[in-house]
Amino acid sequence: MEFRQLGGCGFKVPVLSLGTGTFGGGGQLFKAWGKTDVAEATRLVDLCLAAGLSMFDTADVYSQGMAEEILGEAIKGRRDKVIISTKGTFRTGIGPNDLGSSRHYLKRAVDASLQRLGTDYIDLYQLHGFDAITPVEEVLGTLDELVRIGKIRYIGCSNFSGWHLMKSLAVSDRFGLTRYVANQAYYSLVGRDYESELMPLGLDQKVGAVVWSPLGWGRLTGKIRRGVPLPASSRLQSKVAFDAGPQVADELLYRVVEALDAVALATGKTVPQVALNWLLQRPTVSNIIIGARNEQQLLENLGAVGWNLSPDQVALLDAASAVPLAYPYWHQQGFAERNPPPVG
Repeated sequence: MEFRQLGGCGFKVPVLSLGTGTFGGGGQLFKAWGKTDVAEATRLVDLCLAAGLSMFDTADVYSQGMAEEILGEAIKGRRDKVIISTKGTFRTGIGPNDLGSSRHYLKRAVDASLQRLGTDYIDLYQLHGFDAITPVEEVLGTLDELVRIGKIRYIGCSNFSGWHLMKSLAVSDRFGLTRYVANQAYYSLVGRDYESELMPLGLDQKVGAVVWSPLGWGRLTGKIRRGVPLPASSRLQSKVAFDAGPQVADELLYRVVEALDAVALATGKTVPQVALNWLLQRPTVSNIIIGARNEQQLLENLGAVGWNLSPDQVALLDAASAVPLAYPYWHQQGFAERNPPPVG
């Protein structure tokens, strides 16, 4: 397993981590992802550690906290062998202060996650979304305090826009507070918006990408093709799950899958392995979160590492997945001397 630096900090993480959105199956959204129990989760952790994958990603809202609890049980007795990343910010109760990134909420959220996970520290704690109500100084001051007292080792954000992240980094620098070193962002061959603003920002500010839904919300499994009905097991069969995820035009999806098929045939790899390997060659990517309903899916996704696509194969996938850019990015693209594209 390859390890990379997490952004600009000194901490190294494996290039793959296991996401726990399938753990628990609580609620309509997470039931569509999977219903992994403690025994199954323990087996998946065993397989991950045997392959060198030691990082596990979760969140307090996954199955109303059950995912954190199940992960905590699955890693019991081997906390020193794993890296835990979790997230908070989204609503966890009915009260007016049961969400967000206020000092009041974050301290409670971190303590609750620690208890569910059965640990006294979190390796990487990420804000699940931007809180536009709470002052950025309050947010980062609280996270800095949690780092200083040892409950959190490193901090990151998720689902921030470029200005959210840059403003936060500027506040950290101004007041000498802990900086975000990771940005957990959606990025895939059928969702390349990350490249326009967040990738150049990540390169400039040394913020590493931790990629969620690298297979386009279950679309790049190799089972969805032009003229073929959705598999019965696909999360896209659930309207709740379909609506909650990124939207992808059918023609773009089919074009990308056809290119993936061609590369998979040439390399002897599977469609998901090729899609994941493409991401591993992109600038700023520190880690990719893979999901697995079962052992077979996990083992297949683990096969994305240990090899590289050729430049010609990368170019083929780049071309198939290209879409018109939003302003001002299409305009900037015409002036490469002033705005060169990101290079890792």
